[in-house]
Amino acid sequence: MIDSNTNQGITDENITQTMNGSNNSNGESASKKNNPFDDELNSLYKGVGLRDISSSGVIELRGNDVLDFLHRISTNSITDLPKEKIANTIFTTEKGRIIDISFLFNFMEFQLLICSAEQQEKVMRWINKYIISDDIIQTDISEKYTIFELLGPQVESFIIMISGNAVNSIQENSFKVINTDGIIFFLAKLRDRNGKMKFWIIADPNYGQQLVRYMLENKSIFDFNLIGDRASEIYRIEQGIPSAPNEINDQYNPHEARLMNLVDSKKGCFIGQEVIARLETYDKVQKYLMGVEFSQEVEEDQKFSLFNDEGTEAGEVTSYIYSPNFKKHIGLAYIKKAFLQEGRSLTAKSSDGISVNVLVHSLPFKK
Repeated sequence: MIDSNTNQGITDENITQTMNGSNNSNGESASKKNNPFDDELNSLYKGVGLRDISSSGVIELRGNDVLDFLHRISTNSITDLPKEKIANTIFTTEKGRIIDISFLFNFMEFQLLICSAEQQEKVMRWINKYIISDDIIQTDISEKYTIFELLGPQVESFIIMISGNAVNSIQENSFKVINTDGIIFFLAKLRDRNGKMKFWIIADPNYGQQLVRYMLENKSIFDFNLIGDRASEIYRIEQGIPSAPNEINDQYNPHEARLMNLVDSKKGCFIGQEVIARLETYDKVQKYLMGVEFSQEVEEDQKFSLFNDEGTEAGEVTSYIYSPNFKKHIGLAYIKKAFLQEGRSLTAKSSDGISVNVLVHSLPFKK
């Protein structure tokens, strides 16, 4: 078992400034003429990138009733989750609105529930609310582990090079203990919402830093980079991936967020199940997550609502950023059904009186 320590993230002076290459993983604003995130984005699209997602909430669950209990209160099937398997599930309110998306790791003796940092407190309160006589103890252990995400088209080959052929025995939505040159960690094999392969590494913080240094020293011919917050956000929006708290919150339901693949409609009741089922049965879903392309540069941290030419409200922008790949600001938005057509022109208006034309895009964004 991996020892507990305080979560340090990728530090060690960002692994000696990415092995003296001066990596730009600091989340500063992008220059549009000389974008400092080109290397990071290139790794995500053509090589392999490592994101530090250690800020995620990590909840340890112990007790005989954990799997059955979570099966009853979340959207996906969990009761028969085998050892070393992972379930991706959503906690929803009685009205079918999203509290958070979580990954459940079954260690058999206990379970780890990994959720967003922003919604962890809500998730823990939600679990406590429904524990009556169930044998369940939950503990916040977010500081115990370092968590990395590896993704990109070279990721499988890169992981095999780093960890050996043991990776081949890990099935999708599963994890195993890996020992790389004396560095011990859990390796999980997952897919993102667009079906692209990715891996999570869960490790003691000291082992985590050792592993990053090992990867940098042994990356060979691979286009491998550490990915900072800014590049991560650009990639997330380009790929159309919803995130807490902007797209994942209790204003929206799984239909609207296009997350119905995480809802098992055959397993029976869960909290919010009747509302979610009724929305589909009676065609009552009002809006969907879409992309928007801004016609001009906009200041970030503005809040935009969307309108048609007649002034009818069409939706709201939830996230946006300047994309070096598309050479313009793009964003995610919840848009009403009547306005979902690809290429539809809408007007984005801010509370400060800024008015900008936007075009509706399907997701992920494509050139």
